Amino acid sequence: MTAGQQVLSVRPVEQKDFDTWCEYWAKYQAFYQVDVGMETTKTTWARFFDSTEPVHCAVASDGEHLYGFVNFVFHRSTWGRNDFCYLEDLYVCPSVRGQMIGKTLIEYVQGQARGKNCDRLYWHTQETNQTAQRLYDWIAEKPGVIEYRMPLDATA
Repeated sequence: MTAGQQVLSVRPVEQKDFDTWCEYWAKYQAFYQVDVGMETTKTTWARFFDSTEPVHCAVASDGEHLYGFVNFVFHRSTWGRNDFCYLEDLYVCPSVRGQMIGKTLIEYVQGQARGKNCDRLYWHTQETNQTAQRLYDWIAEKPGVIEYRMPLDATA
């Protein structure tokens, strides 16, 4: 597929998309060298379809095939009066990278965040993800934030 061959649109994920989304989700996790497990995957999937959850997913599709997904979360912040939108996961099929699909998925989330009157849209990536950073540097600002993590495993 090339950009000129098919018209792509971004739409909310549908139940019928599970197999492809799950395949891409596994590849996304492999890239980041993590495995969230099937139980977390199933919980995440269910949240997309629960209207009380602030977790959402959209997919890039030509009507027949999916070419990527974006998962995003709306949440409160002490740094704004309105919600923030966190773009948590973005994946584009390698065979169509460079065709602005990632940018289109981000713009979809931007529209959703604006529609909810969010004060900010933000996301993270690894320092080594140079490919994605070329896109991110082009469309957004890099604030220089360093992230720290502390595991909260209840069994520890």
